Amino acid sequence: MPRMQSRRSFKLKQSTRTDLEIVEGIRRASEEDFNLLYDRYFQRVYSFAYNRLRNRADAEEVVQETFTAVFRSIEAYRGQSSLLSWIYGIAKNTVNNQVRRSRAYEARLERAEPGLQQVSHNLSACTPEENLSLQRSAAVIQGCLEDMPEWHAEVFVLRHIENMSISEIARRTSRSNDAIRSSLYRVKRMLVEAIDPGLARAS
Repeated sequence: MPRMQSRRSFKLKQSTRTDLEIVEGIRRASEEDFNLLYDRYFQRVYSFAYNRLRNRADAEEVVQETFTAVFRSIEAYRGQSSLLSWIYGIAKNTVNNQVRRSRAYEARLERAEPGLQQVSHNLSACTPEENLSLQRSAAVIQGCLEDMPEWHAEVFVLRHIENMSISEIARRTSRSNDAIRSSLYRVKRMLVEAIDPGLARAS
């Protein structure tokens, strides 16, 4: 598959190519035409996804999945609607799939979170007398925190160890509330999967 890389240096004659010409180029496996299509419609697809998901990382993932699907199914485009409308249809399905996956995963995280909360609140209090599984989980969490970017680990500790609010953490780390929520979700997901690998296989 062509690299999904935005190219800003197309010649004028390339930038004025019609959508149908680009489609025909992609059908001939032209990387240049695929990059032109990606460059032409990236922002619209990204805005479409972000307006529905309200999460930059998820929207970017949807964009990549959408254009991957466009490339793989380009033979199915018959020109009965505009190319952009066809791409939007793929993006809509991709967004819906993302929402379903997120909801299902969040439900599994909620079921697993009590054990994670117990471990996280006792990271600093582990003793030889504690339950062996708690000790092992604490070691896994500690290792994960050491391996992840420092600010993500700090956010997790501030939230789950020091019980700070989202807004307090945002002020402490000079980041937005959305960035804090996104970080907490991703770190929690990584930790739960590290403690329970079966959760990752089920997602």
